[in-house]
Amino acid sequence: MSESVFRIGGVAADAAVALAAGPFALAGVYLAALSIPPKRRIPPINTTLRVAVVVPAHNEATDIAATVQSILGSDYPSARRRVLVVADNCSDDTASIARVAGAEVLERFDDERRGKGYALELVFNHLLDAGSTDVIVVVDADTVVSSNLLTACASRIADGERVVQVDYQVRNAERSWRTRLLHIAFTAFHDVRSAGRERFRLSCGLRGNGMAFSVDTLRLVPHSAFSIVEDLEYGIALGRAGVRVAYAHEAWVQGHMPSDAKSSESQRSRWEGGRALIRRRDGKSLVTSSIKQRSRVLADLAADVYVPPLAQLSTSLIGLSAIAVGGSAVSSHVGGRSWRSPLVGAIGLAGLGFHVAEGWRRSGTGAAGLLDLARAPIYVGWKLAGKVTKRQSPTPTEWVRTQRDRQEGAA
Repeated sequence: MSESVFRIGGVAADAAVALAAGPFALAGVYLAALSIPPKRRIPPINTTLRVAVVVPAHNEATDIAATVQSILGSDYPSARRRVLVVADNCSDDTASIARVAGAEVLERFDDERRGKGYALELVFNHLLDAGSTDVIVVVDADTVVSSNLLTACASRIADGERVVQVDYQVRNAERSWRTRLLHIAFTAFHDVRSAGRERFRLSCGLRGNGMAFSVDTLRLVPHSAFSIVEDLEYGIALGRAGVRVAYAHEAWVQGHMPSDAKSSESQRSRWEGGRALIRRRDGKSLVTSSIKQRSRVLADLAADVYVPPLAQLSTSLIGLSAIAVGGSAVSSHVGGRSWRSPLVGAIGLAGLGFHVAEGWRRSGTGAAGLLDLARAPIYVGWKLAGKVTKRQSPTPTEWVRTQRDRQEGAA
């Protein structure tokens, strides 16, 4: 009698663990599907469109000149490009340095409406009213760009795309193990997933840096995103309007990332806090809209906001798999079987492992990157200790400038 009870209990426990692990395993399978190496396509080169490069900046006197010069050094015809820096609520010499570097400058002061979203709203409206631009490219103020950035964006828009995102890379990847690990994570998030979405004609999403818009699209879907993750917010608005974001893998932007724990903690807290805010606000409606409209683009945008960060996903899968294996061992002693939960966990871990492996492979970090991945549990443990999640995110419209390293040059 007791043995029968144990068997029934074992089966029930196995089913419960499998059910709990199911969403995480599904996320692993989803990431694996996006990680299948794509067939990359480059459209015919077209440099006939008029391109304006917008650089929103808040107290960026240290970096702004190098960013402007990097953009001006692109291979796009100088007669059909311009660089506009939006010096937003600056208390330093950002504006004057940008002018000397060769950029046009718009200065904005507003104590109430603060943040990158408002800076973009100002300059987008300025350019749309002037009517002298076909394509607007957004580049962060601490960034260097590939020489083909403007050509890649303009060519795709001339080829029929409406919004384009290029590869967003870590500029100081070799600074420390932390930045190299972040480079692998960036490669997985920005290149691997974006290339996979491009393969399936989904929206690769906006990443805030290295994104381009046709002016017709900005008129169709006015920019009104002002949260701390205004890029994610506006990318969802575009998806709801039936506009997908295309991925231009052949061009890149590189931005500084913090190498010390304190600055990295602050930055990750803002990113993850902002995504959590969007998930609570838009997640359910995206799922509902994707079903009603039978839209795979909206379904993928919903999946994107619901997939946990890699640290949380890996911890959940490993923890639930350990419980499943332990339960299976106990059940085997009383003649029961509990194979569902270990199988679900194994499938999820295999998918996640493939995704991370592709991120490492495409990052080009080699053996050093593999050693850094071995340190990943340190980072995961740090996050679980609450150093990130216990901190409150800043107000959604606030400029928060991450402390950056100054010893290294461009990657």
